[in-house]
Parts: sequence; C-alpha cells; structure tokens
Amino acid sequence: MASAPGSPSPSAPLEQAARPRVRFCPSPTGNPHVGLVRTALFNWAFARHHQGTLVFRIEDTDAARDSEESYRQLLEAMRWLGFDWDEGPEVGGPHAPYRQSQRMDIYADVAQKLLDGGYAYHCYCSQEELDTRREAARAAGRPSGYDGHCRDLTAEQVERYRAQGRTPIVRFRMPDETITFTDLVRGELTFTPENVPDYGIVRANGAPLYTLVNPVDDALMDITHVLRGEDLLSSTPRQIALYKALIELGVARRIPQFGHLPYVMGEGNKKLSKRDPQSSLNLYREQGFLPEGLLNYLSLLGWSLSADRDVFTVDEMVAAFDVADVNPNPARFDLKKCEAINADHIRMLDVKEFTERCRPWLRAPFAPWAPEDFDEAKWHAIAPHAQTRLKVLSEITANVDFLFLPEPVFDEASWNKAMKEGSDALLRTAREKLESADWASAESLKEAVLAAGEAHGLKLGKAQAPVRVAVTGRTVGLPLFESLEILGKERTLARIDAALAKLA
Repeated sequence: MASAPGSPSPSAPLEQAARPRVRFCPSPTGNPHVGLVRTALFNWAFARHHQGTLVFRIEDTDAARDSEESYRQLLEAMRWLGFDWDEGPEVGGPHAPYRQSQRMDIYADVAQKLLDGGYAYHCYCSQEELDTRREAARAAGRPSGYDGHCRDLTAEQVERYRAQGRTPIVRFRMPDETITFTDLVRGELTFTPENVPDYGIVRANGAPLYTLVNPVDDALMDITHVLRGEDLLSSTPRQIALYKALIELGVARRIPQFGHLPYVMGEGNKKLSKRDPQSSLNLYREQGFLPEGLLNYLSLLGWSLSADRDVFTVDEMVAAFDVADVNPNPARFDLKKCEAINADHIRMLDVKEFTERCRPWLRAPFAPWAPEDFDEAKWHAIAPHAQTRLKVLSEITANVDFLFLPEPVFDEASWNKAMKEGSDALLRTAREKLESADWASAESLKEAVLAAGEAHGLKLGKAQAPVRVAVTGRTVGLPLFESLEILGKERTLARIDAALAKLA
C-alpha cells in the first residue's frame, strides 16, 4: 500500500520547517499521576518550542472506568501545572468534539470503510477457541497471537457462525510485510509480520477499541508527532499499518512520527503505576510542591537541560527542549531529589509570592490555631526566614505554629533531648539576660543567650537548645533569635517560665 503523495513515511526525520501538531490524550480514570504529567510536559514543551499546536483530547470510551469526576480532575491538573492547550475541552477548535465518547458515529463510519475496503474483517472466534489455539501455538513454539482463522471465511462459514448466534468483532488485517520506522527517541525499529498479528478494532457489541479510535482521531486531527509512553511501543507497527489503510481510504493525510518516552520507575525496579501512592499528582499538590518545581524534576526523567544543571525554569526548558535529546533508558523517580529541586524553586520565589503560595496551609484544615489568632504582621515578618528552610509548602504549618498558638505544642522526644540536667539553671539565666536585652535586635537576643551559655560553660549551640524547645516546642526550626524577636518579649518570657514550671 503506497503512502499518499507528499505525506512523510514513518521513518522520516523530524521536520523542523513545519509547525508540529501534537496531542495529549489521557483517559479520565482515577487521579492524574506523575507519569501522565511527564508525558503531558514533553508534548507541551515540544509544541511550544516549535510554535506548534497542542491538542488536548479526552479518551473516554470506557464507560465502566471513566468518570466525570476524573475528567474534571484532569482539567484542574492541567490548569494547576500551567499547561495551556490550543484545541480541546473548554477551548474548542476545528476538530471538535475532543471527547471520544462524543465521536462514536465517526468511528463506526471509519470501521465500515475499513470493512468495505478489505482492510478489516469480521472475526467469529469465541474466547475459548482463541485460548485453546494460543495454548497449542505456545506448546509448539510458535507465536501465540491471533492465527488469522477468520481472515478468509466463505459465505457458508459465515452463515453457519451466525446460525450459532455468534456476534463477531472487527479485526484489522495486518499486511504480510516487515514494518520499519524511525522512533524519535529510540532510532530505527523493525517489526516482522509474525510478531504483529491481526488485531481487534471493534468489540462484538459495536464499541470501538483504543486500537481504532486513537489512530483515527490522530488522523482526523492531523497530528504530526506522537510522543507517548514506552508501554505503547508494541502497538506502533499496528497503527502504522492502519494509517496506511486510512490514507488509501482518504481518511488520513499522513503517518505521524513517533517518539516513545522511557518508563518512570518506582520502588524495586518496577514501572511506576497509578496505583503506587507516590505516583499521585494530588499527593504532591497536597504536600505543597510548586508546579514549577515538580515539572522541573519530571523533565529530568528522561531529559536534561545540561550535564551540570538540574534546576531551571519551565521557560528555559521550552527554549531548549529537543525530543532527540530524550534518553530512552528507564528513569527512576527519586522523591528526595524531587523535594530538593522543589526547595530550590521555593527559594527562587519573590517573598511576596511565597507568602501567598503558603496561604492554604495557614488556614483550616491544616492550621491548628484559631483563625483569630493568626497575626498577619507576624506572618510577613517570619516568611523570609521560613522560605529558606522549606522543601515543600506544607512544612510551613509546623514551622510557624509557635507564633499563632497560645502555647507551644511540645514534642516529648524533643523535650527529653533538650532538657538535660542543669537546663533549669540555664533557662533561669537565659531569662534574666533576655529580660534586659534589646528586643528590637535579633543579634542582641543572640548575645543574651550566648552570655547565659558562657555562664554555665556551654557554647551557643548547647545553650540555645533548651530555649528553643521552651519557646517553640521543637529542637529544630526557623532561626531562633529572629523567631524570638517576632514572637515578642512578653510571650517568650512567659514560655520560659512555663518550661521552668514543667521542669520543677
């Protein structure tokens, strides 16, 4: 079957001159996961780098698993991540509708054209018959895919199957030829006919399968480049054969170029699945990852800006992104590195922007203090000190709760660690020195605690530990003396008194 005039072959190199049309087409099943986000990011960056078009399409033909709630979560996730799309839900476009559940008539029409043109046929094999023949093929050492049993049925055979009440599926007739294409990530790949058998495209109940609807939509929406997960690589030769048939039928104009992105691996060298807790995008939102921090890290799962630079902005990624630079090897998701990169992006924020991004974690249900006890001036004063300490925004709550709670919440382990023998004497001396310190100067407060420590033969680090726990309830936290200055003299001294009473 020949390609249409002017259409690129499946092994054609990336065309830099033409503006590409790429698509992101998730299924609305469950919560969005980070592997899905990485695929969306690479497609979005590719489209923006080449001033191309990003088509956002919803593959919702599986009524048993798809849900309207998941659909809404997908749209919200795309908006939160900062992705815009040129065609799709809420935007429209020349190829609407962009939800597959609203395109069933289109798929039925194409399936019929494939049948009429001899590119597909009805298959009446029962599941039991298929399983029996596959088992026999395995036992004989032959490929266990579909064996073409119904490829060339006579009219009498068809009538006999119908008389038995069998309802056929529709199978695509794979050509008896080797299929070779150049993957934008993996280079030249070849599939021989015995490894790519005929495959189903329409169920017995008439419902179209992914194997049909995905290529048909790509064809009708004139998609030029398909960037998708490595798990779909085995379906590519089947789709290339289908594209050729669609071109001959006048449905498609081209065979898109394919690039298969590497697996994202989780624990134990296993592919990260949407069932893994660490894969949930909602988890990272709730923990307070910045979209730009998360996207920076996800871009490193298969790509890099340069060998010696891991932290960069989304705009910098778009300017440099080239799908040819994607590494085909599996990439491991490392939560600690993800947190470290997110911390860098938190520090990159303007302080005013940082104070606003933290707002959700300063209110119920995250904040343990009463709303009326929140002090805006104290929050703005402590924010610059907190910004340099956080890995994720949700950590802000525990870091500043001592400012807004009537009294600190003591961590018993911290209390026992800091309040050693002699801590009561140290606290009394520290209280005395702080009483006469200049409370408009964090440096003066530091000198007061330092002097108290020297009076007891302790360096600053040892001397400030009991003071920190008495005032904040924890052994670690924000810079102590700036925290004391913001908390104020009266409340600080009252907390030291309460700690002394607790020690007594």
